[in-house]
Amino acid sequence: MARSELGAYLTTRRAGVTPAQANLPVTGHRRVPGLRREEVALLSGVSADYYVRLEQGRERNPSAQVLDALAAALRLDEDGRLHLFRLAGLGPQSRAAAVVDRVEPSLLALMDAWPHNPAIVYNRAYDVLASNAIADALFHGWAHSRNLMHVVFTDPAARTFYRDWHEVAHNSVAGFRLNHGAAPDHPRVRQVLTELLDDSPEFTDLWTRHDARGKALEHKRFVHHDVGPLTLTMQTFDVRAAPGQELVVYHAEPASPGSEALALLGSLAATSHRAP
Repeated sequence: MARSELGAYLTTRRAGVTPAQANLPVTGHRRVPGLRREEVALLSGVSADYYVRLEQGRERNPSAQVLDALAAALRLDEDGRLHLFRLAGLGPQSRAAAVVDRVEPSLLALMDAWPHNPAIVYNRAYDVLASNAIADALFHGWAHSRNLMHVVFTDPAARTFYRDWHEVAHNSVAGFRLNHGAAPDHPRVRQVLTELLDDSPEFTDLWTRHDARGKALEHKRFVHHDVGPLTLTMQTFDVRAAPGQELVVYHAEPASPGSEALALLGSLAATSHRAP
C-alpha cells in the first residue's frame, strides 16, 4: 500500500529526533539516523505494530489522544503538531471557497501609509495580492513573478538577491507545506505545487523532507541592484478578516546600514511613483 502523507510525515520527523533528545539509551548498531519505530511507539504509548501501520499508510485515523502522544514523542513544535492533526483529518482545513484573494481596502490604505516599510500580502499559494511602493522597489518591480515561491526557485536572480538563499528556500518550502496542509484541495495551491515539482529539483528535494512551519520574526539579508546589501527584520501577521492571507512587514534597525539603504530605496520608490 502506498504510504500516506501522514506516514511520510511521521517517518521524516522520527529521523530528526535522536535517542539522546528522547532520553533513551543508545544500544547496539543503529541503521536509522533518528529514532526506531519501536522507540516512537514506546514513547507514545502505542503498540509497535500500530505505529508501523501508521507509517505504512495501513492505519490513517489515529485518535486525538494518539496524535498528542506522537507529537510529544517526536518533539513537534506548535506548527508541526497542527500539521500532524491536519494530515490525520482532525485539524481545521480551509475550504477552497473560503480562500479569499481580495485585500481589504483599509489594509491597502494602511500599507500605503508605510513609505519606509516594505509590506506585502500573500495567500496560501504565496501569490502576492498586494504590495506597497517600497516593496515593489525592493522586489525589483516583480519583473519575474508575483508568486514568492516562483521568485525563490525559478528566478536565477534570486540566488544573489537573497544572500542566504538556501535558508530562504528551506523556510519557504516549510511555510508552503503548512499552507498546503490547511488547504490541500485549493486549485491554486495545487497548481503552484505541481509547477514547482516539475520545474525545480531543489524544491522537490526540500518538499520530500516534509518540514512544516509558519513564518516568524526573522532577519533577511538582501543584495539590491540599486542600493546594495541590506538586512531587514521581517514580521508576519495573519489577516483575520481574510483567512489564508498573511501580511509581511519589513523594517531596518535605526541608524544601521540597512536603514540607510532602505531610506534610499524609499526615495527611489517615491521618485518612480511620481514619474509620468
